[in-house]
Amino acid sequence: MNSQLWKKAKPLFPNRHMLLHKPYGVLSKFTDSEGRPTLADYVGESGIYPVGRLDMDSEGLLLLTSDGKFAHRLTSPLQKIPKTYLVQVERIPEESALEQLRQGVVVKGKRTRQAKVHLLCYEPTVHPRPVPVRFRKSVPTAWLRLEIQEGMNRQIRHMTAQIGHPTLRIIRIGIGPIRLGSLPPGRWRWLREGEWRGWL
Repeated sequence: MNSQLWKKAKPLFPNRHMLLHKPYGVLSKFTDSEGRPTLADYVGESGIYPVGRLDMDSEGLLLLTSDGKFAHRLTSPLQKIPKTYLVQVERIPEESALEQLRQGVVVKGKRTRQAKVHLLCYEPTVHPRPVPVRFRKSVPTAWLRLEIQEGMNRQIRHMTAQIGHPTLRIIRIGIGPIRLGSLPPGRWRWLREGEWRGWL
């Protein structure tokens, strides 16, 4: 479906919930006093606001909504809603390092919740990034599929640093059952009711 059809496909329920593929280098807000790229460069709809955030240098699935209660449920720590990421790291982690992530590591004095993590045996098909990931010929990289249930500031970067594998790229591909799919960077679509109703 092209971008014009995505935008014309209005939601079928009173409150509006949007899925955006946030590009790299874009702030998860609509205004910025320093003139940096924001959501306003990609979303022309009014009355909707981001649910949580993605760091400027992270990419992928960002939800926006007009419903404050929906946003609160999504961001409440009590809900323990899983968020799934593709994470590119320096070097290939040993199983013992991955197990540390699964059991939780200490980030800023607080132990993270247990995570689900898998080392991918293939390089996932992802959209190119406008600013290439730094490349060192002598240092291999690996991709992880990582699922966490919390959202501390720059948590994933801190987690992989703790096990000695600095993060190079982060792409969020899922929040609960909602999936980014093949939506290109900078494009958005309305959520279908069946994607969210019943699990919150």
